[in-house]
Amino acid sequence: MVKAIVGANWGDEGKGKMTDVLAKTADVVVRFQGGANAGHTIKNQYGKFALHTCPSGVFNENVTNIIGNGVALDIPKLIDELEYIAETGKDKGVPKPKLLVSDRVQIVMPYHKMFDAYEEERLKGRSFGSTKSGIAPFYSDKYAKIGIQVNELFDEEYLKEKLENICSIKNALLVNLYEKEPLDKDELFETCMEYREMISPFLADTALFLDEALKAGKTVLLEGQLGTMKDPDHGIYPMVTSSSTVAGYGAVGAGIPPYEIKQIVAVTKAYSSAVGAGAFTTEILDEEEAEELRKRGGDGGEYGATTGRPRRMGWYDCVASRYGCRLQGTTDVALTVLDVLGYLDKIPVCTAYEIDGKKVTEFPTTRLLEKAKPVYEILPGWKCDIGGIKKYEDLPENCRNYIEFIEKQLGYRISMVSNGPGREDIIYR
Repeated sequence: MVKAIVGANWGDEGKGKMTDVLAKTADVVVRFQGGANAGHTIKNQYGKFALHTCPSGVFNENVTNIIGNGVALDIPKLIDELEYIAETGKDKGVPKPKLLVSDRVQIVMPYHKMFDAYEEERLKGRSFGSTKSGIAPFYSDKYAKIGIQVNELFDEEYLKEKLENICSIKNALLVNLYEKEPLDKDELFETCMEYREMISPFLADTALFLDEALKAGKTVLLEGQLGTMKDPDHGIYPMVTSSSTVAGYGAVGAGIPPYEIKQIVAVTKAYSSAVGAGAFTTEILDEEEAEELRKRGGDGGEYGATTGRPRRMGWYDCVASRYGCRLQGTTDVALTVLDVLGYLDKIPVCTAYEIDGKKVTEFPTTRLLEKAKPVYEILPGWKCDIGGIKKYEDLPENCRNYIEFIEKQLGYRISMVSNGPGREDIIYR
């Protein structure tokens, strides 16, 4: 059986925690898209960890973790992360991660990060708010067919020819557009040889491994990065990421048949947050109010796990979340960080948009979205700490009303509620 765990919103919804929780009863966890430009924060019995490339099943000794072919693989960052897990957890009993990397995955090269930074510099005030991790240039090269698959590192003559072609293309841009120093193909080849040595112990035909696992009745989790609003087709284009964030892409990015995906858990926060530029209808514009929610949010505050950037804060957006759940093909909704809202007397929830004087309840295209104003319903808060509660019926009435109001607006069942940062802080409905 295959379960996908994906974001209904802008990312940072708590997918890492949900994957970590569900991995207890899984056999395989697969990262199927994205790169090290966004992270997952996990808190479990071993401590608190910020992951960027490793699948969130790495803390479960029963799990084989896979980096699928759809990922933008930054090899040095992956190795650093494995060392970080080992070093941080050496005295805490953290199991050594079982990790396989697809032999068809493509690699992020140093020049991808350079081009990312140079383009943001060139755009100045019109930039996309990139993390400068090289993700957009990486995927551009992948689809322009000048990317480097990891298996190509083992064919040295072929690789040298490919690097010569890459340098001729890249150097024309570096010198003439960005006015920077050109690439050296020999230096790039040496870098590739270093990468080969780092990654070779982990390489496997992961699509074949997954096929055999499914035939043997194993449970596989597909772990997505970011959320629906950052999808290049269905999100707030062009302020999106460069790989598909929807569950349907999990079949492609992992190398499994689409009909194997039986459960899709869409993770959504009890409020909204976003990193980077782009339309964000329910954003809290009062910085003092936003900062109060930001510092209370998550475990240690709403700051990017990869960049440390303060996230933009907003109230819950039913219009965006309903759309996000629909595009994901949601079977179950997980509502996270509900405990954070316990300080509020009243909680606004966006149930519609106003665009050009008209009330809209379906999520629009980006140009219209940029003109949208939120229409709120105000719900009473519950004014207490709900941490530690294990049963749904033990939650305060106003808290249950908040959950059930959102559930009705979404039209999808909220089957899991997170009321704290730890593995054990989950209420099942």
